This record gives sequence, C-alpha cells and structure tokens, in this order.
Amino acid sequence: MFDGVCNLCNNAVNFVIDHDKAGRFRFASLQSAYASNLLASANVTYPFPDSIILVKKDNQLKFKSTAALHIAKKLNGVWPLCYIFILLPAFIRDYLYDIIAKNRYRWFGRHDVCKIPSPELQRLFLDVQYNKG
Repeated sequence: MFDGVCNLCNNAVNFVIDHDKAGRFRFASLQSAYASNLLASANVTYPFPDSIILVKKDNQLKFKSTAALHIAKKLNGVWPLCYIFILLPAFIRDYLYDIIAKNRYRWFGRHDVCKIPSPELQRLFLDVQYNKG
C-alpha cells in the first residue's frame, strides 16, 4: 500500500512493476477503501500516509524501510542486494525514511487525487478490483 497522491510513491510503484518480472506484487493506495478495510481488519487504526505498507502472504504487515527492503529483496536485477540494510536497526533506517517521507511532496510533488492505473495494469491494483466487485 502506498500514498496514491504522492509522485515519488507512484514512481516507486512503477519501478516495482518494471522490476517484478515474476508478478508477485499487488498495489493499493492508502487512501482507498480497500486499504482502510484491510488495515482495520488487521487492527491498524492509525492512518499511515507517510509509510508504505507491505502485506506479506502470511498477512504480516511491514512498514516504512522494512517494507521497502522486503520489496527490494523480491525484485529482479541488483535490487535484492539492498536487503543487506535490514541489518541496520529499524530506528536508523526509519529515521532516514521519515526524512524523505516528510519532504516527498515538496521535493517530488503530488496529485490532487490518486492516479488511475492504465487498463493493462489495473489487474495489479487491488483497490481497483475492490471497487469493481
């Protein structure tokens, strides 16, 4: 799950799609009803607009830098090497993550509304599927 109005976040989603040749990942914006319902069912009540959230197959949630590193671990190319940074304590990784997250709109811009994926990518977006069903 990602901030659907954030340019940096949208570009990160596009990056993951381009480097996920196995098609492992699905996406939902944090602003969507899908994300709200999923987080509520996991007893996560605080909105996390400054975090990406990875929901693993076992329904375990990963936040911020931990989520990013677990995602990188599954991508094609050299990106799995980034997983070595998991050895750093989360408070250090998340401190750097938070600096970027707090400045992302100023540095990278934002949209007024969440972008709608192209028809060929809609199958990867759970919130689009949720709204159809």
